[in-house]
Amino acid sequence: MSEKQHVNKWIISLTVILPTLMEIVDTTIVNVSLPHIQGDLSISLDEATWILTSYMVSNAIIIPITGWLAVTFGRKKYLAVSIALFTLASFACGYAPSFLILVVLRFLQGIAGGGLQPVSQAILIESFPKEQRGMAMAIFGMGVVVGPILGPVLGGWITDSWGWRWIFFINVPVGILSFVLVNMFIRDPDYIKNAKKTRIDYKGLAYLAVAVGALQILLDNAQRKDWFESSFITTLAIVAFVGFAVFIWHELRQKHPVVNLRTFKDRSFSTGNFIMFLGFFGFFGTIVLLPIYLQTLMGYTAFLAGMVLGPGALTTLIGMPLAGKMLERGIDARKLVFASLVVNAFAVNMMAHFNLSADFWSVITPRALQGIAISLFFVPLAAATFSNVSNEDMGNASGIFNFVRNIGGSFGTAIVATVLTRREQFHQSRLVENLVPSSDVFNQAQNILSTTFHSTAQQFAIMYRELLRQSAMLAFNDAFYFCAALFVLLMPTVFLIKKPAKNKMP
Repeated sequence: MSEKQHVNKWIISLTVILPTLMEIVDTTIVNVSLPHIQGDLSISLDEATWILTSYMVSNAIIIPITGWLAVTFGRKKYLAVSIALFTLASFACGYAPSFLILVVLRFLQGIAGGGLQPVSQAILIESFPKEQRGMAMAIFGMGVVVGPILGPVLGGWITDSWGWRWIFFINVPVGILSFVLVNMFIRDPDYIKNAKKTRIDYKGLAYLAVAVGALQILLDNAQRKDWFESSFITTLAIVAFVGFAVFIWHELRQKHPVVNLRTFKDRSFSTGNFIMFLGFFGFFGTIVLLPIYLQTLMGYTAFLAGMVLGPGALTTLIGMPLAGKMLERGIDARKLVFASLVVNAFAVNMMAHFNLSADFWSVITPRALQGIAISLFFVPLAAATFSNVSNEDMGNASGIFNFVRNIGGSFGTAIVATVLTRREQFHQSRLVENLVPSSDVFNQAQNILSTTFHSTAQQFAIMYRELLRQSAMLAFNDAFYFCAALFVLLMPTVFLIKKPAKNKMP
């Protein structure tokens, strides 16, 4: 490798990580601004959630087909057009005069942003020599893991300081810089330049769009509509299942499929995707639970809750380059992934022992440990998963891998929220059994409260409010236990991945 190339790989890293981070942050930055948008545009909560759903649906549809899009239109051109459209859509979102226009613009923003992650990952992998590709995964992983954590904190600060429209305007300078850098430094490899143009698989695109769209809408609305108690959710589930079944059947019969599912024949790739799905399921589950726990039960402000997540992001940033270095030194990627699952299970188990008297440092410590675990999870797992994937199939494989990761996070968010709600109802029904005059604990509490509050109604109200807090705390404990158990169950699957040969390490 020449000196020029050696320097260029870091310029390329900066070039592709900027738009990736911008897109990933945008998946969560809107969340904390929804109440402001809701009030400004005079819409209901259900309507407001479509601002999130429209983005996630279009994003999820594009991600798995980015490999095909990059080959068909040229990777550099596709990346530059995606950045330009994302930037323009962001600018337009900031000026959206109505709810409907904002939803449409968010849909366009998601279409543009969907390709940024997998294309950037494919470019990074190819830009580094094989012995340094663990470091490439570390660079990419910093954006993937830190982005969702940074989004809510950044979104809250921008909204409080300048208003919700600036969460979209902030993308404009980053997008312009990214567009310029891509045009200056990104080049298409020969296999893309020389690729023969193939017939567009319109049927495959349609089947995928229907299946993914139905699944993402289902996951975004299932908890609020009580899952399969709702005919809307049941219909979406049937559409998604049939859509994916038809899509898989169709794609396996095509000579030039829009998503090459034959890549799953490689055991390391298929196992790595399975572990990534469930791993991000658990990771996003805890990311959702922790801020809610702190703000609803512990009285933390949004800023303080963000401060608790901050050390985890910091340990991840520190840990990812170290994980990349360990891979370069020949440490078995599977052992690092196994170690990450052990640490993650331990950290989340610590969260499962939180109580209403937990102090600030007791909450920060497991989150910081989890940050280390995530750095040991993402980088080695990506390296092992792509170890036998050729450069020609890297765009396709990266699209699938990123799609599986995102869908895993969506499943984790939806199901963990459901576990929390159901367990809270369970604990309320159990604890309320003691809220009766025949209970010694009840009488003791009432005697203590009677010294301050003479009204029986006030005494009952205070006891019931405390009962709700206690049942919610126990529900959070159960939900954290659920995530910890998931990491434990994943441990044996790590060694189904083939040990990457040193000369094949991506």
